[in-house]
Amino acid sequence: MSSSLGTFTAAVAGASGYAGGEVCRLLHAHPSISLRTVCASSSVGDPLSAHQPHLHGIGDYVLAPTDATTLSGHDVVFLALPHGHSAELAARLPEQTLVLDLAADHRLSSSESWERWYGGSHVAPWPYGLPELAGARAKLTGARRIAVPGCYPTAAIL
Repeated sequence: MSSSLGTFTAAVAGASGYAGGEVCRLLHAHPSISLRTVCASSSVGDPLSAHQPHLHGIGDYVLAPTDATTLSGHDVVFLALPHGHSAELAARLPEQTLVLDLAADHRLSSSESWERWYGGSHVAPWPYGLPELAGARAKLTGARRIAVPGCYPTAAIL
């Protein structure tokens, strides 16, 4: 926590994309979150408004490089990167940072399923951020790394 008032600092990697833009919109409106950093590797130096013109109030934020140095120092980091791109980056972030991965990198517990659907090497699964699932709430309590469920899996599971 960054202050005694309960404000958390946040960074969003992949802020130029659809999911990252939605995370930015939600964080900007949250009373206990201070969105400090927005990143997009392919658009470094662009204003956020060049990719998210609807985000009033934060459109002048400048997109920074998507790397561990830029993302470190925040209370919470949202990784809204393409599948297969967040695992390596997440591994380089400080352990005390809360990291929420919107990609599939940490969702699947089975390496066979990962290789079937996404290809490449499978990384260790993180707690699945759907507390409605049996046993999930206990795994999420105190977790510093959380795999955010996708919209299709959430709809199918619930």
